[in-house]
Amino acid sequence: MDPKAVVLVEGVSDRIALEAVAARRGRDLDAERIAIVPIGGAHAIGASLERFRGKRVVGLCDAGEAHVFRRALGLAPDGPRSELERLGFHVCEADLEDELIRALGPEAVVELLGRHQNLHSFRTFQKQPAWRGRPLAAQLRRFLCSSDRRKLRYARLIVEALEPARIPHPLDAVLAQASTAASAAAP
Repeated sequence: MDPKAVVLVEGVSDRIALEAVAARRGRDLDAERIAIVPIGGAHAIGASLERFRGKRVVGLCDAGEAHVFRRALGLAPDGPRSELERLGFHVCEADLEDELIRALGPEAVVELLGRHQNLHSFRTFQKQPAWRGRPLAAQLRRFLCSSDRRKLRYARLIVEALEPARIPHPLDAVLAQASTAASAAAP
């Protein structure tokens, strides 16, 4: 596909989550000629912007990496998020997993772990001295991120479990801006 718009994301789990959001919204990103491209971490944003020079580019990043995206986009490192959003770049608080856990709710994520045979592993994780007594959302975030396979799997599963009105704003917003950019691009 020769994309009309490109969504740059830090990693594969971000791509999986955005593809799941698009499916939930009944969108066909291939038909819209929107490509979601994992760049392999925030520090690859400069090279990725160069790679897609001439294309309409938007993106999604974690809060802790927003300054890297801002610098690559020629913005001051500590300016308002609205500057990034105006350029089509949206920020997850603190990261994708945090957004998804908050949107579904920690207790519902635990139920989801149970439905997918990961509850025993999570309960074992919770017993580790470093994680005992920590907030449930923090435990879930660390547990999901402790395995690439789990992180990728639950990016989709959590999005699929969400009520459409609960889909995190940064995910919906970046896809909306990608659609606008693709529509505005020359045929």
